[in-house]
Order: sequence, then C-alpha cells, then structure tokens
Amino acid sequence: MSSHREAPEISKDPVADSTDVYAFVSPDQPGTVTLIANYIPLQSPAGGPNFYEFGDDVLYEIHVDNNGDGRADVSFQFRFTTRVRNPETFLYNTGPIQSLDSPNWNRRQTYDVTMVSGFSARAIGTGLACPPCNIGPLSTPDYGALAAQAVHHLGGGITVFAGQRAEGFYVDLGAIFDLGDLRPFEQLHATFGLPALKAVPGVNATNNVNVHSIAIQVPVSALRRSGHPTIGVWTTASRQRVRLWDADNGENVDSGPFRQVSRLGNPLVNEVLIPLGHKDQWNSLPPSDDKRFLQYVTQPGLAALHPVLYPGVFPNLAALVKSSKPRADLQAILLTGIPSGIIADFTNFTGPVLADMLRLNTSIPPTPSARQSIFGLLGGDAAGFPNGRRVTDDVVAIELRALAGVTYPLIDKNFKPDAAAGQLTDGLTPASVHAPYLGQFPYLGVPYSGYNEPS
Repeated sequence: MSSHREAPEISKDPVADSTDVYAFVSPDQPGTVTLIANYIPLQSPAGGPNFYEFGDDVLYEIHVDNNGDGRADVSFQFRFTTRVRNPETFLYNTGPIQSLDSPNWNRRQTYDVTMVSGFSARAIGTGLACPPCNIGPLSTPDYGALAAQAVHHLGGGITVFAGQRAEGFYVDLGAIFDLGDLRPFEQLHATFGLPALKAVPGVNATNNVNVHSIAIQVPVSALRRSGHPTIGVWTTASRQRVRLWDADNGENVDSGPFRQVSRLGNPLVNEVLIPLGHKDQWNSLPPSDDKRFLQYVTQPGLAALHPVLYPGVFPNLAALVKSSKPRADLQAILLTGIPSGIIADFTNFTGPVLADMLRLNTSIPPTPSARQSIFGLLGGDAAGFPNGRRVTDDVVAIELRALAGVTYPLIDKNFKPDAAAGQLTDGLTPASVHAPYLGQFPYLGVPYSGYNEPS
C-alpha cells in the first residue's frame, strides 16, 4: 500500500499515519495546483459509535520545496479542534445531519489553516467546519451535498477541504504481501513445493474503506519560484514531545515542541524500499536527509526478489541485480527528478539534492481525461506519476515496472527490459474503486456509509 501502516511505530498511531499524497495541476481550475494528504487508513464505514476524526493533538502539514534543497519553502499547517455539544449522550448524532450547523450533530470538528513561507506565518482560515462521517441514509442524507458545504474558499484563490473521503488508492494488498504473488501472473510464480496456482483477476484490498483527507487548491504563483516550474511536495504529521495522563480530569496533556512522527512523498518508498530497521527513523527526518537512505533506492531489495519469486521470467533483471550497478534511474525518478534530455520535452528535475518528494512540473498542463494513461509517464502521459500524482494513477503498476527494469534504459540504452517487466500489474484499475472519483475539488469520492457497507 502507498503508506498505510508502513512503519512499525506509526502503524500503532493511525491518527497521525499519512497514507497517500497527491499533487497535480487542477484540471478544472487552470492556474492552480491541488495538494491532497490522506490520513487514518483503512476506516471501516460502520465505525460507530466513535466515528473517525482527525487528531486535535496532531500537527498536520503539507510542504512545498521550490528551490530544490529538500526543505520546505511553503507549508500549510492544519490544527483541529473537537467539540461535544451534549456530553450526556453516547450518540454521535441525535437525528438527521443536513447542514454543518445541525443541532443533531453532537461531535463536530473545526480546523485552522496557517500558511508558512520562509520565516513568516499567517492564518488563512480559522474555525473551518469539517463534514461528519458518512453514517447512513437516515443520519447523513444526501451526503454529497452535505460534504460540499465543507469546501471552503479562503480568498486569494485558495480552497480547502478536510474530512472523510472514499479511499481512492487501489492495490491487491493480500497478493502483494503474500510473497509478491501477483494474481494475473500466479502461473509464473515460484511454488516453493506447493501446488501451482492459476492466473485470476486482482482483488482491491482497499475497496469499501474510507480515509480522512486534507485537500488544498492553491494558485501556482503562490508555490513556485519565478523561472522554476517544478516543485517538490510531501506531507508530515507531528506530535508534541511529552504526553502525560491527567488522572484527575481523565485526559491526556501534551506539551513541548512538536516532533515529526510520519511523512510521505513518493508512494511506496518507505513501504517497500526502506528496510524494517530504518523505517521509523525515515519517518522522523526531512527529505533533505534522504542521502543516508540512497543505497536502498539504488540497490532495491524488491528488484532482487523479482527473479527469485518468478524463476526464469526476469533473466535480464537478474543479470542487472548480479552486476550490482546502482539504479541511477530510480535515483532520478524518486530522489532528484528526471533531468532534461532524458525524455523528450520532459523534465521535473529539482537539482542534485537527494530528497524523496513528489516532483510536479507545474508548466505541464493536465491531460484531458479521454487521453489520460493510468500509467502516467510510462504510458506517455507527462501529466501523471512520477510527474506529481493524480488520484487515478496506478502507482503500484508503475513502480513494479520501474523496479523490474523498464526505466533502466533511461540511463543505459543497451539494457533490454524483460518482456514481462512492462506487463507487471496487480490487475487493478480505477474501475476497481467502487466509489466514483469526482471531476472537481476535492476529487476523491463520497465516502462509503456504514449502513450501506457491502457485506
């Protein structure tokens, strides 16, 4: 999964667990960029009586680097406040919630947004309402219209939303973590002495679950430097250094400076490239420190496993792994951006500093939906991953193919990728997601309701 439960410590703290980051030029709002950060993974829609919500004790941030040093030049900070209208009932709502100020809604969240640029910080939104979770047809009728009330226009061309959304990331999690047993290629997988399996369609493990999204749409001019169209994007969550249990009042008390406990840039980096002994450390550091993890990107363990798990299918990849040549292609894609001259009419290079960030060349316009490729740049679509990331991009297939050697000819024209490398997939597409994506902000679909949760 992109970053769902990707490190031992953050897997125990879902409220601060960043699961996906998206960055793309807004297809319906020219001149703006949309940034989305998802938290609180794998939410069961039937989550009552204590429905999911952001943490009041967590500092959520989306960062933008516009000078290539792997450090934030512009950040958007989000702090949440939860209020209970009637503490004498166990119910989340006591009747239908048809507006964000409904007296029937008992436990609600608001949030403040601060924009930090250099040493300057200014509040750009205060007391903004989150929508409730999608409970069911009696409690949250016409949820789409209700959630639309929580899209806030802050002035200066900035729009924000924070609340529950349908999980839009699709992956066959059960197959991938069962020794990389991609269902469409099971007949090629090593059996380890067990009965052989037949190829079958993929299963979307993240279907019918929800996440909490923080989405912000910002004018391009507010994010990039003049003459430098490419920006780097990542998200973090931080907690205060000290937490004490106040037994007298029955609550936690937090104090001290904030310390980063989660971060995410490119999908799957900490998930499948960084080894177990370093995952928690990786989550605590800024992208500018990623040079210390370079070996795990340029000598990825998963690439070495491909020929083992699929005997005889990846002979050229096996030879590449055996040669111990550093994967400069993966270094460029994930840590520096792709320099000009490598791919015709394309670059999202930010400079030599090694930093895991989504890199978005904001001068590349959105691809019309009819011509989009879910394989992004590998599918000839320069507006897709790894040039930023759209909600529909098939990042699992893209990265599987890159790890298998499809991108190595970018730095070695003599290398011939194995035929299977360009076909790797877990068998899923955007059609595998039951909740339709939206054509406008905040783009991720209406969350699944607990009452209508599929059996």
